[in-house]
Amino acid sequence: MSGFTSLHSKIKLVFSITLLLLALLFIISIKYDRMKYEESTEVQERAISHYLYNYYLKYGTIDKAYLEAQNVSLVTDKERIIQIERHFKEKGKAKHYAVTTYHLKRIILIRNDRFKLILENRNKSHYPLKRVIIFSIVFFLILMLYFWVIRSLKPLSELKNKIKTFSNGNLDIACRSDKKDEIAEVANEFDHAVTMIRELLHSRQLFLRAIMHELKTPIAKGRLVSEMLHDEKNKQRMHSIFERLNLLIDEFAKIEKITSKNFELTIKPYKMSDLLEASIDMLMIEHPKHYITTHIQEDYILQVDFELFTLVIKNLLDNAIKYSQDRHVTVLIEHKTLSLDNHATPLAQPLPHYFEPFHSSQKGLGLGLYIVKSILDIHQMHLHYTHHEGINRFSITS
Repeated sequence: MSGFTSLHSKIKLVFSITLLLLALLFIISIKYDRMKYEESTEVQERAISHYLYNYYLKYGTIDKAYLEAQNVSLVTDKERIIQIERHFKEKGKAKHYAVTTYHLKRIILIRNDRFKLILENRNKSHYPLKRVIIFSIVFFLILMLYFWVIRSLKPLSELKNKIKTFSNGNLDIACRSDKKDEIAEVANEFDHAVTMIRELLHSRQLFLRAIMHELKTPIAKGRLVSEMLHDEKNKQRMHSIFERLNLLIDEFAKIEKITSKNFELTIKPYKMSDLLEASIDMLMIEHPKHYITTHIQEDYILQVDFELFTLVIKNLLDNAIKYSQDRHVTVLIEHKTLSLDNHATPLAQPLPHYFEPFHSSQKGLGLGLYIVKSILDIHQMHLHYTHHEGINRFSITS
């Protein structure tokens, strides 16, 4: 019955049943009229037979005027009489009184000790014109009502398509209606909600972009000041810090675009080893081989957005190093799976808990896995977690 779950299907089913019942009622009424006509005709024919017998006993002849008044004719053609009598015998109706249909005509056989008559009843049942007109009017009214209801539901389909468009991140939709029905009320309320959400997101984007723009200025000044330092080691360290801050602001800009569904993916094929190497470079750490060990058993190609996916691996590497007991992480590429292992205590909460933004974290803002999950969802990939013998493993699979 899954085909009758939609409102359109239910309405169609109800009207189909209504029309079917109307047709059955029409057929039953026609059959009832036919039955009543047959009964009245039989009564009339028996009355004619009784009258003719009595009249013949009294006057010794057949009252042809009476027959004409009853719209009944006497069959006199000898050849036709023979054919009709043969027909009655074949039907097993060669009795004193019998009625049959011969060549679409109602024939009456009257046989007694006085006379034998074959009569043709020329009375026809009246065509039920009034009944046909009434049923036709009702039928077309129900049909017009069906199309009127279906047409009234058409805005609901349009509203569903616009909601689907809205769920895909397109906020530039308008579904306001000037009608007065309940569907129009829902459409207008949804249009109002979309307008409020659009304005809210716009104000949030302006706020975040203003903050990031204001942060760029002191970072740029800090980089200029660091260039004035005479100690080359301290100058390089300060330069690295400001580069890191500038990179974080760029990452926050990407996060803002991802969460607001305002990011166009540039999907291209990349080797997982190349993605991993680019992610390690993004960490901006000295001597990365001291912290990261890579094993490539089976390299493979992924169809991903380079900037976003490298951000995923970079965040996982950063977390793995940060929470590792020995500040070391082992990366394994095999069987279309990227795994990161580190010696660490198991997660205190189930993995989905860490997908929430700003969850409780001792060494950060609690955004790392939230960003990872958001980007992986866009790429229709999954993150898995296991803990075995003191080793935490995070794996990315398609």
